[in-house]
Order: sequence, then structure tokens, then C-alpha cells
Amino acid sequence: MPHPQKLHLLTITLILLIYIIAALRLPEFQEAPAFRNGKECNDTKIHIAMTLDATYLRGSVAGVFSIIQHSSCPENTVFHFLTTHRLSTALRHTIATTFPYLNFHLHHFNTDLVKNKISTSIRRALDQPLNYARIYLADLLPATVHRVIYFDSDVIVVDDVVKLWEINLNSHVLGAPEYCHANFTHYFTPKFWSNPYFSGVFKHRHAKPCYFNTGVMVIDMMKWRRFKITEKLEKWMEIQKRYRIYELGSLPPFLLVFAGDVKAVEHRWNQHGLGGDNVEGLCRDLHSGPVSLLHWSGKGKPWLRLDSKRPCPLDGLWAPYDLFKHGTLISDR
Repeated sequence: MPHPQKLHLLTITLILLIYIIAALRLPEFQEAPAFRNGKECNDTKIHIAMTLDATYLRGSVAGVFSIIQHSSCPENTVFHFLTTHRLSTALRHTIATTFPYLNFHLHHFNTDLVKNKISTSIRRALDQPLNYARIYLADLLPATVHRVIYFDSDVIVVDDVVKLWEINLNSHVLGAPEYCHANFTHYFTPKFWSNPYFSGVFKHRHAKPCYFNTGVMVIDMMKWRRFKITEKLEKWMEIQKRYRIYELGSLPPFLLVFAGDVKAVEHRWNQHGLGGDNVEGLCRDLHSGPVSLLHWSGKGKPWLRLDSKRPCPLDGLWAPYDLFKHGTLISDR
């Protein structure tokens, strides 16, 4: 008979193993219906990039489902999922079994690229390396992808995504809904505004610098590469590490590089802020006007509020796209 102390250690070891196995289990989803192209569809491909991890997987799956459900040519949509190496095999299996007809690729993001460039922000979730993967789209996606739509993992698309895909960027690298009524000065610290070298970055832009949300962006990847946008974003992240010029994760570098030089997209394509602010996450209403995309940016996520039986009224608009079946949602961040 084993010694009581050895038996105790064995029990602890088994418990830890069970915990680790359970922690690596991804949530399971129902298989989505097959959506097929109509006769009017041509061979034009629409490229969409999203991050993929365990924490927001339920949101990503709902987002993909909404996109293909409302698309007139769903088989023309190519998804590019940005993920880390650790869970890529399990995530590939999840996507392939949930969407058997989906045209998708997994691209591994090396988090070491940003490990020493990230500074703490007002919400821990904003500090995770995968939030910065969008900065490296030009390196992660094949050179044959000339344009891409980037979506956050907490969006629901309720319109045909081809309408967003076909907007004319003209000379711009990036298109997104702009919000010029927002107080732009709030996104940077007093140290930023008191330094003429930093604040002067906005003086020579094509137009007034306005806030835009990086959760919905149409990007010309050829221009991005030509103008070395990744390097410009990295430069501001390095300045942030030294001088603390902003508080809000991966968004401010985009404002510093692009604000005042963005192709304005209709507001209907980013009804953002439905997750509330970054601290409280309180319920919010829709902005006035038509809706093509709902975005639960902010602290509150609809799947968590629905599970806790304390949903916000608008979370009911997210629920029909939830394919979650069973399992435990965990964090790999």
C-alpha cells in the first residue's frame, strides 16, 4: 500500500493534470449551415482577417457566421485567422468542424515581436500580444493579398460584406468610419500634447485628425507595404515605452499614423461601443442611423453577459449568431 504522503502527492498530480487537460479544451460549437454562391457571383475573392484565440473564440465564431450568412457570395470570402502557435492545431480543428465549407487560412503570429514593445493600458485585455497582430498583417498575409478587411472578434455583420469590400480608398492606405465629434485629445497624455515633436505629427495631415476604431478597417496592403506602415506603428510603440504618451493599448499608434489620412466609411459599418466603456462595461444604445455592423467594443462582451443572465438589451442581437454548444471557455492569454 502506498505511503500516505506519496498518495497525497499522486492525487495532487492527477488533479493538476485534469486541470491542464480541461484548460486546453476549447469550447465546442454546432456545425453552421452551408451557405452557397448565387448564380450572379463571379470569382472575386474577399479577404477578411481576424484574430483567433481561446478567450474570444465564441465571439469570432459568431462573427464569421454572421458574415457568411449575410453574404451574397459566401464562397468568395477567404478568412485569414491570426493566431499563436500554441493552440493553432486545436483552433484549426474547431473552425473546420464548425464551418466545413469555409475557405480559411491560419497565420501564426510570433508574440515575441511585440513582447518588449507593449506597455500597460487601462484594461488588461488590451495588453495581450494578439491585439497587436493587426500591425503585422503585411508580414503575415501572402503578398498576393492586395486588400483585406480587418474585423475584431466581437463584431456581428448584418449586411453584405461586399459593400464594405468595394469602397474606393482612393489614395488612402486605410478606410474606416470616423468619429470627428469625439474629443481627440483624450486619447493621449498631457506629456504628448506638451511635446511639440509628438503633437506636431497631426499638423500636416490631409484633413482634421479624427478618432476611428481599429476593429473595422479596410486596408490596401500594397500601399501598407510601400509606405512601411508596420515600421511607423512600431516606432510609436517604442516612443510609448519611453515616454508614456497614451493609455489605450494598440489603438493610439494607429491614430498617430493614420488620423487625418483615413478614407471615411459610413458609420453604419461600425456601430461600436456596445460593450460599454473600458472600466464599467455598462449597457449602451445604438447610435442613430442605419446598421450594417454591430461592435461590442469595450469591457462587456455579449456571450459573458448572456451566460451570467445579466444581458444588456442589445446583446439579444448577438445571440442568434452564437453557435456555442458546450465546454468551458478559458483564457490562453
